[in-house]
Amino acid sequence: MNRHRASRYQMRRNARRMRRYGVEPMALITEDLEFAPLVIASIARAVWRYRSELAPLTIAAAVLVTGVILRRWFPEWWPTVIIAVVLVAGAVAIWGRWVNLPRPIERGYAAVTTAFAGTWLTLAAYQGPFTAPLPAVLGIGTLVLAVPWWAHRRRRARVRVERTLAAWPDIAQAVGLAGSRVQSAIVDLWGYRFRLGLGLGQTVEDALTAVPRLESALGTTRGGVRVQPVASKKANRADVRVIETDPHADAIAWPGPSITSITQPVKLGLFEDGMPVRVPFLRRHGLFAGISGAGKSGGVNVLLGDLTACQDVILWAIDLKRGMELLPWSSCIDRLATTPQEAEALLADAVVILDGRADDLTRRGERVWEPSPERPALIIIIDEYAELASEAPRAIDYADSIARRGRAPAVNLIAATQRPSKEAMGKSAVRSQMDVRLCFRVREPRDGDLILGQGMVKAGWHPHKLDAPGKFLISSPEHDIPRRARSYLLGDERVAATAERHAEGRPSLDAVSLAALDAAASTAERHADAPTEEERTSPRHARQTAPKRGDSVLWAVLRDAPENGITVDELKTATGMSRPTIYRRLSQLENDGRVRQVSRGRWRARLDPDPA
Repeated sequence: MNRHRASRYQMRRNARRMRRYGVEPMALITEDLEFAPLVIASIARAVWRYRSELAPLTIAAAVLVTGVILRRWFPEWWPTVIIAVVLVAGAVAIWGRWVNLPRPIERGYAAVTTAFAGTWLTLAAYQGPFTAPLPAVLGIGTLVLAVPWWAHRRRRARVRVERTLAAWPDIAQAVGLAGSRVQSAIVDLWGYRFRLGLGLGQTVEDALTAVPRLESALGTTRGGVRVQPVASKKANRADVRVIETDPHADAIAWPGPSITSITQPVKLGLFEDGMPVRVPFLRRHGLFAGISGAGKSGGVNVLLGDLTACQDVILWAIDLKRGMELLPWSSCIDRLATTPQEAEALLADAVVILDGRADDLTRRGERVWEPSPERPALIIIIDEYAELASEAPRAIDYADSIARRGRAPAVNLIAATQRPSKEAMGKSAVRSQMDVRLCFRVREPRDGDLILGQGMVKAGWHPHKLDAPGKFLISSPEHDIPRRARSYLLGDERVAATAERHAEGRPSLDAVSLAALDAAASTAERHADAPTEEERTSPRHARQTAPKRGDSVLWAVLRDAPENGITVDELKTATGMSRPTIYRRLSQLENDGRVRQVSRGRWRARLDPDPA
């Protein structure tokens, strides 16, 4: 009795499965009411299960039946058939990519198969399908052409995925997602992904919680399943991606600069599906964070490789490791600070530029600074921001001001640090204003929340599971779902070659910024030189008549400079002039054609008569 009930239950279960996947069961009334339906259901189930493997035989049978029909009722159509075959085979060979045949070898196989079937149909219509040797030709040709079909990797992967997902009701029951259903599935080079319709009352967070159980049920490796919300933001949908071959197992070589203007999005790397990670940095502050050795510096190098190719951006940099990380880019960096004092002065000057640009925008009646080669944006790269907070605390006030007010005047910060805690970042405005956040590997989940924002780990952002240098998660207005990516690899030799190539033609600071720096320097010098009341009444003050060195001294130094030129720091030492004043005067002399830039950051007078 129990066996009879089990058989009926199994029949109903098989019938439900066949209806779900397009097969309608048939019931025959015979003397053996139990055996016949089971046999028919088993055969139908086997045929449906192996429909992909049986496809060549099915097509051969269809071609044979079509040949019989043509010979019996339409024998005069054989010229039309051969013309149609030539057209179809040619169309498949040329435009097959539009019907899911992306590779040339796949299009060639489809064209050959079409030509074979069409030629056989033509001969069958003209001579008869059973005229020797046509039956043997059809059989042998079917077996020969079936071998590539049976061996095709993508077909076998698709069949395997279909069979795995066919058992989804049982899998869903086992992992705690009963009632969910697979809506669609796509096989790619590295695995497959499917759209999951969640059951009543289930959310994406429930699917995220079930990820370890999904990995076990689907037979993948640990960390091989990704669950994320769908782009349409529907609460009862989730995208599940199963990684069978890690696309980021090997480093990805940097293909070269992807932009020529800061107004274009920078390409930092590739997502797991091969799509590029494109991020706009104009009027945005950025944060690169992760443990030591996770790939932060590599990500910053990729960013610099693109930014140095832009003619509408000035780069300043702070590297308190004495320039170990950013010094290779010095030929493209307009100003590089390697000590706490230089860092503080650099950020102070950046605030001056910010204020000067804001005043200029007000006078023009404009809201934002539009970058151009004549009016470039200013981006400040800060490596190991935590060192800045501990060694130059006064600089944090300037960084905080830039973070709050620097977007409209196009003065932006890009900070790299290991752990952006409150102590490391100083005031909270800097971290809270970071629109673009790249999180490389971290040790603990709470560090992911610290970098990406509170609650992000619970929402599916798991940087603590990243397993190789260069892998990262990105959070920005364009990237609001957790997708793993890997940054390009830009080695030391490539950095040196790129910096040398991009050093030529780098823009100079705009007139508005130079004027603001000059005005601030003049004010500071007046305050520094102003004597106190006691000094003014002192007899010694009357004897202090040492004159200041000016443009004539600057010209003399430039004229006597060596063939490889002289740097701004050397000019500052020789003339006693401030750096902003030197920059402004050099810009004027260069526009007048009296000095030239021998190499990046090194100047020399032209061999013309003394302008004085």
